[in-house]
Amino acid sequence: MRSTGAVVLSFVLGNALAAASWAQSTASSPQTEARPASRVVKTAPSPQLLFGTLATSTRSAAARQQLELAIDRYENFQEADAILRAQNAAKIDPDFALAYAVWSFAAKDVGAAPEALRKAQVLSASARCMPDDKLMVKFMTGAQQSNLLPAIVAMNDLLKKHPKDKHVLYIAGEWLYSQQDYARGRALMEASLEQDPSFPPALNMLGYAYVGSMDPQPDKAISYLQRYADTLPGDPNPQDSLGEVLRMTWDDLGSLAHYQAALKISPTFLMSQCGLGDTYTLMGQYVQARTEYDKALAIATNDHERFHVEFQKALVHFWEGHPEAGRVELAQLSLKAAEAKDWLAVFEIDYARVLLVSNPQSASQLLAKMENQLVVVPQGMLPARRNTEYARVLREEVRLALVSHKVSDAEAFLQKLEQLATATRDPKMESIYESSRGYLASAKGDYAGAVDELSADLRSPLVVQQLIVAEQKRGNPGGVLKARTRLKYLRTPTAEWYSVTKGSADISQSGLKTSGAIP
Repeated sequence: MRSTGAVVLSFVLGNALAAASWAQSTASSPQTEARPASRVVKTAPSPQLLFGTLATSTRSAAARQQLELAIDRYENFQEADAILRAQNAAKIDPDFALAYAVWSFAAKDVGAAPEALRKAQVLSASARCMPDDKLMVKFMTGAQQSNLLPAIVAMNDLLKKHPKDKHVLYIAGEWLYSQQDYARGRALMEASLEQDPSFPPALNMLGYAYVGSMDPQPDKAISYLQRYADTLPGDPNPQDSLGEVLRMTWDDLGSLAHYQAALKISPTFLMSQCGLGDTYTLMGQYVQARTEYDKALAIATNDHERFHVEFQKALVHFWEGHPEAGRVELAQLSLKAAEAKDWLAVFEIDYARVLLVSNPQSASQLLAKMENQLVVVPQGMLPARRNTEYARVLREEVRLALVSHKVSDAEAFLQKLEQLATATRDPKMESIYESSRGYLASAKGDYAGAVDELSADLRSPLVVQQLIVAEQKRGNPGGVLKARTRLKYLRTPTAEWYSVTKGSADISQSGLKTSGAIP
């Protein structure tokens, strides 16, 4: 990987300089033997430069090296190793603010590390903390808070100071992409490739970016991912990414082949083992899907991973036409996750239950329960993640209220969403709020306005389904085709995809049902 090479180079240069210094002192020793001994003046080591660019607060080369490896692992979706490396950096230098920030940032999608986050914030306020460190800490910790404005300001300042640092460009681009600011996120990742055309993280994310836009370019997406795989032939993640994107582009046999290739490289690579179950589910091979999910359960390393695999396995009941069995299994799994206090798993499961219940009344009751649970940040959940879950619940309450012709209820939920978006300054909250307004515009017959608002969130199959209806009502066949194409490449075995496509013809070739959408 790129940063590993930078670390090795720093050791070579360090050893060369040390050797030159030793040789110089040895050569001069005959002249100094007769001189009186002089007092040795110790000088503090200079601050370390992260990736040779960012001045950090640590003076430990070992701590800097571990943090470079942590960032490298994070960029390549190896969160567990990223967390471990950041923890190592913090052990070597307990006052290294950025080590704690990277630790918490790497943990944000696989759990939470609130103590590391707080430690980073406290240490970054000290006089020792260098300006670059302060900005990185402010961005990484701020991205996990309720109000994202400080994170956005810090990110912009970092980009101004280091416009050619591929790591700054990539991390900012990846975060913006996750916040659904697709255009700017993709631009920053492409800018990182201008600095290093073989930079693996950017090649990977651009593979997803080009299949996940309103104008998907699957050939370009796969080309980026093939370059990614060629760059890291011994890493399972490029093969896993190809497996996922090929499934999204309806090449199921290619998807299976690349997942299997990833598992040949690393037999315990959970994402690919679970991916095999996902692809077999969409292929309608349900017995094989369950077999693959069972293999995934056997290699899962913690309860959170096991809850996700069990969740995907429970969804198979719906695909094969046994919804009642699926509802029972999901309800039991939700209770099990609640007992373990894994609230991320609880909300993933319960949101699926909302979409898969047998009647709107039951869905509304479950949504009301979820909303009450999210009024405050649940234990072990980051504020930013709570905001996302809360916003999704409110948007679904808006949609269901409008399907039931309860416009005043929908407007009340929409007001809560507006308050959340305003308070958080979060682009993702803004997207969810705007798409919810799109539902309301559709219900009121303002289809031009609906198209504009619904286009703010193109990751949600339900939103894109509504976009198709709005374009149809608007009499815009070009818009209908474009929205159908977007939906086509959202193909994943989720409850939302199932609720949109169940009983429909193969949308890779033909139309899409629109029941449940607002007329």
